[in-house]
Amino acid sequence: MGALSIAELARGAGVGVETVRYYQRRGLLPDPRPQQSGTRGIRHYGPDDTRRLRFIRAAKAAGFTLEEVAELLALDRSEDRARAREMARARIALLDARIGELQQARQALSRLAKECAAGDAGPCPIIAAFESAPA
Repeated sequence: MGALSIAELARGAGVGVETVRYYQRRGLLPDPRPQQSGTRGIRHYGPDDTRRLRFIRAAKAAGFTLEEVAELLALDRSEDRARAREMARARIALLDARIGELQQARQALSRLAKECAAGDAGPCPIIAAFESAPA
């Protein structure tokens, strides 16, 4: 794979150009190499940049924050597997807690939908529940 423009890099990783620029500002992606010849102002990205951008996307999809992604990238250079495992376990615990919250919300909404379907008179139980929910 040869040198890529920012648009080609973004397209290859499934993100927008502004996302690439944002990750650069945050220090997650290095500044691109200037083009050696040809049109001025064009920067080039290589295969390492593509891999890094895909890594960032995958880590974000797993629920890691950008700060955690930066730490994971640093851990890759240091080969600190114990810390990477610790971070993964912490993320799993947070995901499990969120899954529990979502399951409770699903059960509550399912109950309200059944109550709503049980009758046509009076206020809708779904709307009534949402109106009386604490702020």
